[in-house]
Amino acid sequence: MTRSTINVGLVGARGHTGAELMRLIAGHPHFALGFVSSREFAGQRVADHHEVVAGDLRYQSSTPEAVATAGMDAYVLAMPNDKAGEYVAALDAAGTDPVIVDLSADYRFDADWYYGLPELTRKHYAGQRRISNPGCYATAMQLVLAPMLDMLDGPAQCFGVSGYSGAGTTPSDRNDPALLRDNLMPYALAGHIHEREVSHRLGHPVEFMPHVAPHFRGITMTANMHLRQSLTREEVVARYRDRYADEPLVRVVDGAPWVSAIAGRHHVDIGGFTLSADGRRLVAVATEDNLLKGAATQAMQNLNRAFALPELTGIPV
Repeated sequence: MTRSTINVGLVGARGHTGAELMRLIAGHPHFALGFVSSREFAGQRVADHHEVVAGDLRYQSSTPEAVATAGMDAYVLAMPNDKAGEYVAALDAAGTDPVIVDLSADYRFDADWYYGLPELTRKHYAGQRRISNPGCYATAMQLVLAPMLDMLDGPAQCFGVSGYSGAGTTPSDRNDPALLRDNLMPYALAGHIHEREVSHRLGHPVEFMPHVAPHFRGITMTANMHLRQSLTREEVVARYRDRYADEPLVRVVDGAPWVSAIAGRHHVDIGGFTLSADGRRLVAVATEDNLLKGAATQAMQNLNRAFALPELTGIPV
């Protein structure tokens, strides 16, 4: 350990995103994993479950009190919705003021928290130590819609398909490979939390229809946009290329991107730009790895920024 080491605590490490965060923190030149909580694995060596973690670090109790007394410089809360509040309260009461990155939806509508989708909200970051990570679907939706926001005429419709890792590790119909085999499972077809999140963040109504597919990881987001005026394909592509020209984690491609090509990658692909004959309806497709740019990679971008490091430090691009 050197004085420049930034100690990070991971709360809720058992899930798929927790595993990806461990991998990213282990490869980071300035971060060190100093605390990992798990009720199920408390007392066991983390290395016995995740070979990327070296040494004798052991899982600790998941109670808010245990987290608040761990003394980390930063914490990533990787828990289901409606669970973060008691941990944030305990950390606030401890008076140590660590950086907190929350991966749940609990603070995405809270104006006191920075909403960390760097490609769209970077200019609003002013040293906030409470950071809300966007949802995985919400990240793909916002990135595919943002370049056309000023041209939208009426609600945008987004048809999303995720791999079943997005449903977490708690057994359910939406992460049961046997039920998903040869199937496409629709759910929460109106009022999904990410529909509300994107409509709120973009200030424009979005209608979102999520589905789960048999593959493990990766999101395909097909966005249908009605436009105020007719555009050519060249004009549309130029908008996307100009908007994301300086964003290494957003790549504008010509054809419709395939979800199989994004698995394990840290960026978002946007392409497949198709216009109706009158140029007033645009369809575009975004793909991302829901566990990476949809969660862990974005958390690392936010942690890097919070500690005044280059945003892509430790992220293999």
